[in-house]
Amino acid sequence: MKTLLRLVAAASLLLAPPIVSAQTAKLPQGVKRVVFLGDSITYAGQYTADIEAYFITRDKAANYEFINVGLPSETVSGLSEAGHAGGKFPRPDLHERLARVLEKTKPDLVFACYGMNDGIYLPFDETRFKAYQDGCTWLRDEVTKTGAKIAFITPPVFDSLKGGKPGYNDVLGRYGDWLLSMKKSGWVVADLHGPMTAYLDEHRKADPNFALASDGVHPGPEGHWVMAREILKFLGASDVAKAKSAEEMAAAPTHGLEILKLVTQRENLLKDAWLTATGHKRPGMATGLPLDQAETKAKEIGKQIEALLK
Repeated sequence: MKTLLRLVAAASLLLAPPIVSAQTAKLPQGVKRVVFLGDSITYAGQYTADIEAYFITRDKAANYEFINVGLPSETVSGLSEAGHAGGKFPRPDLHERLARVLEKTKPDLVFACYGMNDGIYLPFDETRFKAYQDGCTWLRDEVTKTGAKIAFITPPVFDSLKGGKPGYNDVLGRYGDWLLSMKKSGWVVADLHGPMTAYLDEHRKADPNFALASDGVHPGPEGHWVMAREILKFLGASDVAKAKSAEEMAAAPTHGLEILKLVTQRENLLKDAWLTATGHKRPGMATGLPLDQAETKAKEIGKQIEALLK
Protein backbone atom coordinates (compact mmCIF):
# COMPACT_ATOMS: atom_id res chain seq x y z
CA MET A 1 0.00 0.00 0.00
CA LYS A 2 2.81 2.41 0.88
CA THR A 3 4.46 1.68 -2.45
CA LEU A 4 1.19 2.39 -4.25
CA LEU A 5 0.75 5.68 -2.40
CA ARG A 6 4.29 6.74 -3.29
CA LEU A 7 3.63 5.95 -6.96
CA VAL A 8 0.39 7.95 -6.91
CA ALA A 9 2.15 10.89 -5.25
CA ALA A 10 4.97 10.79 -7.78
CA ALA A 11 2.50 10.68 -10.66
CA SER A 12 0.59 13.64 -9.27
CA LEU A 13 3.80 15.66 -9.12
CA LEU A 14 4.61 14.82 -12.72
CA LEU A 15 1.14 15.78 -13.89
CA ALA A 16 0.87 18.95 -11.83
CA PRO A 17 1.53 22.22 -13.69
CA PRO A 18 5.00 23.62 -13.01
CA ILE A 19 5.30 26.40 -10.46
CA VAL A 20 6.76 29.41 -12.23
CA SER A 21 7.90 32.26 -10.02
CA ALA A 22 7.38 35.78 -11.32
CA GLN A 23 10.60 37.36 -12.48
CA THR A 24 11.54 40.96 -11.78
CA ALA A 25 13.18 43.30 -14.27
CA LYS A 26 16.94 43.70 -14.20
CA LEU A 27 19.20 46.43 -15.49
CA PRO A 28 22.54 45.45 -17.04
CA GLN A 29 25.35 44.80 -14.60
CA GLY A 30 27.22 47.94 -13.62
CA VAL A 31 24.36 50.30 -14.45
CA LYS A 32 23.54 52.85 -11.77
CA ARG A 33 22.55 56.03 -13.64
CA VAL A 34 19.84 55.77 -16.30
CA VAL A 35 19.00 58.67 -18.64
CA PHE A 36 15.83 58.92 -20.73
CA LEU A 37 16.00 60.89 -23.99
CA GLY A 38 12.96 61.66 -26.09
CA ASP A 39 10.28 64.18 -26.98
CA SER A 40 7.20 65.49 -25.14
CA ILE A 41 5.99 61.96 -24.36
CA THR A 42 9.19 61.29 -22.43
CA TYR A 43 9.20 64.77 -20.91
CA ALA A 44 5.71 64.11 -19.50
CA GLY A 45 7.52 61.60 -17.35
CA GLN A 46 4.79 59.21 -16.33
CA TYR A 47 6.25 56.10 -17.93
CA THR A 48 9.73 56.95 -16.67
CA ALA A 49 8.44 57.50 -13.13
CA ASP A 50 6.52 54.22 -13.29
CA ILE A 51 9.73 52.41 -14.24
CA GLU A 52 11.71 54.10 -11.48
CA ALA A 53 9.06 53.29 -8.87
CA TYR A 54 9.11 49.67 -10.00
CA PHE A 55 12.85 49.33 -9.41
CA ILE A 56 12.75 51.13 -6.07
CA THR A 57 10.02 48.84 -4.74
CA ARG A 58 11.54 45.62 -6.14
CA ASP A 59 15.25 46.18 -5.57
CA LYS A 60 15.68 48.29 -2.45
CA ALA A 61 19.45 48.01 -2.32
CA ALA A 62 20.14 48.89 -5.96
CA ASN A 63 20.32 52.67 -5.49
CA TYR A 64 19.65 53.49 -9.14
CA GLU A 65 19.36 57.08 -10.35
CA PHE A 66 16.94 57.92 -13.16
CA ILE A 67 17.20 61.21 -15.08
CA ASN A 68 14.53 62.42 -17.51
CA VAL A 69 15.82 64.87 -20.12
CA GLY A 70 13.05 64.46 -22.68
CA LEU A 71 12.39 67.68 -24.62
CA PRO A 72 9.00 68.48 -26.18
CA SER A 73 8.88 68.75 -29.99
CA GLU A 74 12.39 67.31 -30.38
CA THR A 75 13.59 65.06 -33.19
CA VAL A 76 16.67 62.88 -33.59
CA SER A 77 16.51 63.43 -37.36
CA GLY A 78 17.04 67.18 -37.18
CA LEU A 79 13.90 67.74 -39.26
CA SER A 80 11.16 70.29 -38.73
CA GLU A 81 8.10 71.15 -40.76
CA ALA A 82 7.50 74.65 -42.11
CA GLY A 83 5.42 76.70 -39.71
CA HIS A 84 5.97 74.43 -36.72
CA ALA A 85 4.31 75.80 -33.57
CA GLY A 86 2.54 78.41 -35.67
CA GLY A 87 5.87 79.57 -37.04
CA LYS A 88 7.20 80.47 -33.59
CA PHE A 89 10.17 78.09 -33.62
CA PRO A 90 11.49 75.03 -35.46
CA ARG A 91 11.55 71.67 -33.76
CA PRO A 92 14.51 71.25 -31.40
CA ASP A 93 17.25 69.01 -32.79
CA LEU A 94 18.94 66.52 -30.44
CA HIS A 95 22.21 67.14 -32.29
CA GLU A 96 22.36 70.60 -30.69
CA ARG A 97 22.36 69.39 -27.07
CA LEU A 98 23.42 65.75 -26.87
CA ALA A 99 27.08 66.41 -26.08
CA ARG A 100 26.14 68.59 -23.10
CA VAL A 101 23.56 66.08 -21.87
CA LEU A 102 26.07 63.23 -21.93
CA GLU A 103 28.79 65.33 -20.32
CA LYS A 104 26.63 66.53 -17.44
CA THR A 105 24.47 63.48 -16.76
CA LYS A 106 27.24 60.88 -17.24
CA PRO A 107 24.86 57.98 -17.85
CA ASP A 108 25.60 54.29 -17.61
CA LEU A 109 22.54 53.51 -19.72
CA VAL A 110 20.48 55.67 -22.09
CA PHE A 111 16.94 54.88 -23.21
CA ALA A 112 16.06 56.78 -26.40
CA CYS A 113 12.49 57.08 -27.66
CA TYR A 114 12.20 59.04 -30.92
CA GLY A 115 10.14 58.80 -34.08
CA MET A 116 6.79 60.37 -33.27
CA ASN A 117 7.96 63.79 -34.47
CA ASP A 118 10.57 62.57 -36.93
CA GLY A 119 8.04 61.57 -39.56
CA ILE A 120 6.72 65.16 -39.35
CA TYR A 121 3.12 63.77 -39.35
CA LEU A 122 3.31 63.31 -43.12
CA PRO A 123 3.09 60.29 -45.44
CA PHE A 124 6.14 58.05 -45.62
CA ASP A 125 9.11 59.61 -47.38
CA GLU A 126 12.50 58.00 -48.00
CA THR A 127 14.41 61.22 -47.33
CA ARG A 128 12.78 61.71 -43.93
CA PHE A 129 13.25 58.02 -43.17
CA LYS A 130 16.97 58.21 -43.93
CA ALA A 131 17.31 61.29 -41.71
CA TYR A 132 15.77 59.26 -38.87
CA GLN A 133 18.08 56.31 -39.54
CA ASP A 134 21.12 58.58 -39.70
CA GLY A 135 20.08 60.35 -36.50
CA CYS A 136 19.65 57.11 -34.57
CA THR A 137 22.98 55.78 -35.85
CA TRP A 138 24.71 59.00 -34.83
CA LEU A 139 23.05 58.89 -31.40
CA ARG A 140 24.18 55.32 -30.82
CA ASP A 141 27.74 56.19 -31.85
CA GLU A 142 27.90 59.24 -29.58
CA VAL A 143 26.55 57.41 -26.53
CA THR A 144 28.81 54.42 -27.11
CA LYS A 145 31.88 56.68 -27.30
CA THR A 146 31.29 57.67 -23.67
CA GLY A 147 31.31 54.04 -22.54
CA ALA A 148 27.59 54.06 -21.79
CA LYS A 149 25.04 51.57 -23.12
CA ILE A 150 22.04 52.62 -25.19
CA ALA A 151 18.66 50.98 -25.70
CA PHE A 152 16.29 52.31 -28.35
CA ILE A 153 12.53 52.24 -27.88
CA THR A 154 10.36 51.99 -30.99
CA PRO A 155 7.90 54.90 -31.40
CA PRO A 156 4.64 54.91 -29.43
CA VAL A 157 1.36 54.40 -31.26
CA PHE A 158 -0.24 57.27 -33.19
CA ASP A 159 -4.05 57.23 -33.15
CA SER A 160 -5.50 58.63 -36.37
CA LEU A 161 -9.03 58.44 -34.96
CA LYS A 162 -8.10 61.15 -32.47
CA GLY A 163 -5.24 62.91 -34.24
CA GLY A 164 -6.18 62.72 -37.91
CA LYS A 165 -3.27 62.07 -40.29
CA PRO A 166 -4.54 58.71 -41.64
CA GLY A 167 -1.73 56.24 -42.18
CA TYR A 168 0.78 57.99 -39.93
CA ASN A 169 0.89 55.09 -37.49
CA ASP A 170 2.03 52.91 -40.39
CA VAL A 171 4.89 55.36 -40.96
CA LEU A 172 5.93 54.94 -37.34
CA GLY A 173 5.58 51.19 -37.76
CA ARG A 174 8.16 51.28 -40.56
CA TYR A 175 10.48 53.32 -38.35
CA GLY A 176 10.03 50.79 -35.57
CA ASP A 177 10.57 47.83 -37.90
CA TRP A 178 13.87 49.33 -39.02
CA LEU A 179 15.01 49.75 -35.41
CA LEU A 180 14.09 46.14 -34.67
CA SER A 181 15.99 45.00 -37.77
CA MET A 182 19.12 46.62 -36.34
CA LYS A 183 19.18 44.09 -33.51
CA LYS A 184 21.01 41.79 -35.92
CA SER A 185 23.78 44.41 -35.94
CA GLY A 186 24.04 44.40 -32.16
CA TRP A 187 21.62 47.21 -31.37
CA VAL A 188 19.52 46.91 -28.22
CA VAL A 189 15.89 47.68 -29.05
CA ALA A 190 12.68 47.43 -27.02
CA ASP A 191 9.52 47.15 -29.10
CA LEU A 192 6.85 49.53 -27.93
CA HIS A 193 5.07 50.33 -31.19
CA GLY A 194 3.84 46.82 -31.93
CA PRO A 195 2.42 45.97 -28.48
CA MET A 196 0.99 49.46 -28.00
CA THR A 197 -0.77 49.38 -31.38
CA ALA A 198 -2.15 45.92 -30.58
CA TYR A 199 -3.38 47.15 -27.19
CA LEU A 200 -5.20 50.07 -28.79
CA ASP A 201 -6.75 47.91 -31.50
CA GLU A 202 -7.91 45.25 -29.04
CA HIS A 203 -9.56 47.72 -26.67
CA ARG A 204 -11.21 49.58 -29.53
CA LYS A 205 -12.99 46.39 -30.56
CA ALA A 206 -14.91 46.53 -27.28
CA ASP A 207 -15.23 50.31 -27.19
CA PRO A 208 -15.02 52.19 -30.51
CA ASN A 209 -14.25 55.41 -28.63
CA PHE A 210 -11.41 53.97 -26.57
CA ALA A 211 -8.19 55.98 -26.76
CA LEU A 212 -4.77 56.00 -25.14
CA ALA A 213 -4.16 59.61 -26.22
CA SER A 214 -6.97 62.14 -26.50
CA ASP A 215 -5.06 64.01 -29.22
CA GLY A 216 -3.70 60.88 -30.88
CA VAL A 217 -0.13 61.63 -29.77
CA HIS A 218 0.29 62.23 -26.04
CA PRO A 219 -0.75 59.22 -23.93
CA GLY A 220 -2.67 59.57 -20.71
CA PRO A 221 -1.87 57.52 -17.59
CA GLU A 222 -3.03 54.23 -19.13
CA GLY A 223 -0.90 54.77 -22.22
CA HIS A 224 2.14 55.65 -20.14
CA TRP A 225 1.65 52.50 -18.08
CA VAL A 226 1.49 50.40 -21.26
CA MET A 227 4.80 51.98 -22.26
CA ALA A 228 6.38 51.34 -18.86
CA ARG A 229 5.09 47.78 -18.74
CA GLU A 230 6.50 46.90 -22.16
CA ILE A 231 9.90 48.32 -21.24
CA LEU A 232 9.88 46.43 -17.94
CA LYS A 233 8.95 43.23 -19.78
CA PHE A 234 11.82 43.89 -22.17
CA LEU A 235 14.06 44.07 -19.09
CA GLY A 236 12.84 40.68 -17.96
CA ALA A 237 9.84 41.43 -15.75
CA SER A 238 7.00 38.95 -15.65
CA ASP A 239 5.64 40.08 -12.29
CA VAL A 240 3.77 43.03 -13.84
CA ALA A 241 2.87 41.50 -17.19
CA LYS A 242 -0.84 41.54 -16.35
CA ALA A 243 -0.95 44.72 -14.26
CA LYS A 244 -3.52 47.09 -15.73
CA SER A 245 -2.13 50.29 -14.25
CA ALA A 246 0.87 51.78 -12.51
CA GLU A 247 -1.21 51.85 -9.35
CA GLU A 248 -1.77 48.11 -9.59
CA MET A 249 1.97 47.62 -10.10
CA ALA A 250 2.75 49.78 -7.08
CA ALA A 251 0.04 48.35 -4.83
CA ALA A 252 1.77 44.99 -4.35
CA PRO A 253 4.80 46.16 -2.33
CA THR A 254 4.27 47.75 1.08
CA HIS A 255 3.85 51.54 0.75
CA GLY A 256 4.21 51.17 -3.02
CA LEU A 257 1.49 53.68 -3.88
CA GLU A 258 3.06 56.29 -1.61
CA ILE A 259 6.45 55.63 -3.18
CA LEU A 260 5.02 56.02 -6.70
CA LYS A 261 3.65 59.45 -5.77
CA LEU A 262 6.96 60.55 -4.27
CA VAL A 263 8.95 59.29 -7.26
CA THR A 264 6.65 61.22 -9.60
CA GLN A 265 7.03 64.33 -7.45
CA ARG A 266 10.82 64.01 -7.49
CA GLU A 267 11.02 63.51 -11.24
CA ASN A 268 8.79 66.54 -11.89
CA LEU A 269 11.11 68.56 -9.67
CA LEU A 270 14.30 67.43 -11.38
CA LYS A 271 13.41 67.27 -15.07
CA ASP A 272 13.18 71.02 -15.65
CA ALA A 273 16.31 71.59 -13.57
CA TRP A 274 18.22 69.09 -15.70
CA LEU A 275 16.94 70.57 -18.97
CA THR A 276 18.04 74.04 -17.91
CA ALA A 277 21.40 72.79 -16.63
CA THR A 278 22.16 70.94 -19.86
CA GLY A 279 20.74 73.67 -22.09
CA HIS A 280 18.37 73.64 -25.06
CA LYS A 281 16.85 76.03 -27.59
CA ARG A 282 13.15 75.31 -27.20
CA PRO A 283 11.13 78.37 -26.09
CA GLY A 284 8.38 78.14 -23.53
CA MET A 285 9.93 75.62 -21.17
CA ALA A 286 9.87 76.04 -17.41
CA THR A 287 13.34 76.80 -16.07
CA GLY A 288 12.87 74.94 -12.81
CA LEU A 289 15.16 75.38 -9.83
CA PRO A 290 18.94 75.59 -10.20
CA LEU A 291 20.14 72.00 -10.35
CA ASP A 292 21.92 72.06 -6.99
CA GLN A 293 18.79 73.33 -5.25
CA ALA A 294 16.59 70.81 -7.05
CA GLU A 295 18.93 67.99 -6.05
CA THR A 296 18.83 69.13 -2.41
CA LYS A 297 15.03 68.98 -2.45
CA ALA A 298 15.18 65.65 -4.28
CA LYS A 299 17.34 64.22 -1.49
CA GLU A 300 14.66 65.16 1.02
CA ILE A 301 12.10 63.27 -1.04
CA GLY A 302 14.58 60.40 -1.21
CA LYS A 303 14.68 60.27 2.58
CA GLN A 304 10.90 59.96 2.66
CA ILE A 305 11.12 57.08 0.20
CA GLU A 306 13.84 55.37 2.24
CA ALA A 307 11.71 55.63 5.37
CA LEU A 308 8.84 53.88 3.59
CA LEU A 309 11.14 51.09 2.42
CA LYS A 310 12.20 50.13 5.96
